Amino acid sequence: MEVKKGSVVRAKAGRDKDKFFVVLEVDGEYALIADGRRRRVEHPKRKKLIHLAPTNTAHSGSADTNPKIKQILRDFNGGK
Repeated sequence: MEVKKGSVVRAKAGRDKDKFFVVLEVDGEYALIADGRRRRVEHPKRKKLIHLAPTNTAHSGSADTNPKIKQILRDFNGGK
């Protein structure tokens, strides 16, 4: 599956390993990701695409605020 804006991804490497994020933007071989809590929309994480595992979920609406991102990721984080 392709990583694109609005995709829900899981980090495969680094400090954020096994955590879920929403892709805010894709730029070449990098993606800007946020989870609405630690990595907020104002300061997203820049991560290489090879370190991200895409899920089958993509959000079609705008994921531009932290509460919306938290709501999207609620099912992936065990309802938290």
